[in-house]
Amino acid sequence: MRRLLIANRGEIARRIIRTARRMGIETVAVFSDADAGMPFARQADSALRIGPAPARESYLDAAKILAAARDAGADAIHPGYGFLSENAEFAQSVMDAGLIWVGAPPAAIRAMGRKDAAKELMQAAGVPVTPGYLGENQAPARLKKEADAIGYPVLIKAVAGGGGKGMRGVDGTAGFDEALASCKREAASSFGDDRVLLEKYIASPRHIEVQIFGDRHGNVMHLFGRDCSLRRRHQKVIEEAPAPGMDEKTRTWLCATAVKAALAVNYVGAGTVEFIADASQGLRADRIWFMEMNTRLQVEHPVTEAITGQDLVEWQFRVADGEGLPLAQDQLSIRGWAMEARLYAEDPSAGFRPSTGMLQHLRLPGDVRVDSGVEEGDAVTPYYDPMIAKLVVHGESRDEACAKLGAACSAVEVWPVRTNAAFLARAAAAPEFVAGRVDTGFIARHPGLIPPDAPDTAVIAQAARALLACGDTPWEALHGFRLGAPPSHTIAVAIAGRIYEAMPAPTASPTWSDGHARVLFARGQAWPFGPPRFEGTSDVGALDGAIVAPMPGMVTVLAVTQGQVVRRGEILLVLEAMKMENALVAPFDGVVAELNARLGASVTEGVVLARVEKERT
Repeated sequence: MRRLLIANRGEIARRIIRTARRMGIETVAVFSDADAGMPFARQADSALRIGPAPARESYLDAAKILAAARDAGADAIHPGYGFLSENAEFAQSVMDAGLIWVGAPPAAIRAMGRKDAAKELMQAAGVPVTPGYLGENQAPARLKKEADAIGYPVLIKAVAGGGGKGMRGVDGTAGFDEALASCKREAASSFGDDRVLLEKYIASPRHIEVQIFGDRHGNVMHLFGRDCSLRRRHQKVIEEAPAPGMDEKTRTWLCATAVKAALAVNYVGAGTVEFIADASQGLRADRIWFMEMNTRLQVEHPVTEAITGQDLVEWQFRVADGEGLPLAQDQLSIRGWAMEARLYAEDPSAGFRPSTGMLQHLRLPGDVRVDSGVEEGDAVTPYYDPMIAKLVVHGESRDEACAKLGAACSAVEVWPVRTNAAFLARAAAAPEFVAGRVDTGFIARHPGLIPPDAPDTAVIAQAARALLACGDTPWEALHGFRLGAPPSHTIAVAIAGRIYEAMPAPTASPTWSDGHARVLFARGQAWPFGPPRFEGTSDVGALDGAIVAPMPGMVTVLAVTQGQVVRRGEILLVLEAMKMENALVAPFDGVVAELNARLGASVTEGVVLARVEKERT
């Protein structure tokens, strides 16, 4: 291939560009209006606009992607992951246009695209699948009868599902009908197909996957396994390679089974065979079953690259060009341990609510691999996945990898966008995680992983030291203060809108200021701080009756007018961010004395949108 169009965005587009440039392949980026000027568009050799911000009008529009490839004179298309990467019709249209498709064959994508058909195919190939029901009879009574026969708990899953959507667990026959109806509604809404399958629910599940690669000459090999069990709401949070607690005999069987699955669909290119394991009695071959196959490169592919020393994107290019696999199976071995954490723009203390806005300050650790789609000054928008970066570490042992990952997440500095960095750091340091005792319920069982929304004594002391260093604190309050000596008295400091008194710490954590806001960073969290303002406070969140934007977003509903009488709990307006709606309500009975919101307007976090005053009697 000579000129490659990348039908994707963000960190994966930058990742593909990096390898393509090393191999002398020209790159063409496509971007939506929301991504104009983003790093991936700047770094490609050329870039073309393909439409408005919504993905369905840009990155998911196959006709626009093909037109861009034609206009740019590209001879190949790489779909990345997500968007059109597992769309068999798009893959076929690329090939029909005479272009090189850097992805799985359309037939393999179709075969693995439906969970029920994929499992039937795997059963025929001798690959063990989870006990369940894959039948065409979708009558609720029949499904309930099959669930009773399988034995509870059972899992209801959309046959066309993915990303945790269209999935419900049922503990007993009494709750089956309601769960089935809910699952079917979500499946129809998300995938246009309400059909479901049933699986035996695994009590202590581990999600283990095997990276496979095939070429056009009939060869298929594996690049060992990964563990992706640390999940939240079915979304991966931390991945690692190899899988902890797996002996060599089980690993050999699992990898051979994944190769068998790939051969069954004549697989070509990069793919992942996912398995679910019942880890209640350790990882055993007779307790591991095929779950699904992802016919694309995975987000977590860097951990496989780290333990094998291979560039999987380079392998994709070579295979797409008709070359054989770069190495033989016996030329690969596992080297050390690798982990990847997904740094998201979200607020764990607010139910992991997405956070959008400009990255006024962004510092990511410099001693680990960082795959990021954004840089300081860029914006996290509500249109796409809110991942800021992937932090990837490698160590000689799993303990070393855990320590490196925790340190990397703790070193993250982001403002004013909220992140899950502190949550990730806590997860990496959790004793059970370090010991390898992880399954998909790990996060739910450990609510203490959610970082506190109030500073601890160490943070308060560090903020006091930073405030002292700024020279913006009343010196007369420091009784016993001596120049050049440690302070001997507490000072007051405001942190996140609350006032504390503390003895300044000997040293301070990193801080940042833009001349107005001051922020202290500690263990992955960001704490705005400053001198107390006892009069005329600017802490709008604390003002009685102030309706403050909890995050950046767009006003999609404006239900009141200024002067209107409202009742406690009545919706005043609705903010939308990351396709999530957040209703802001009246805190008490009163009158809308101030209304600063405008329908359709974008607002920043912390701005006062309205103010309700109690009616005077």
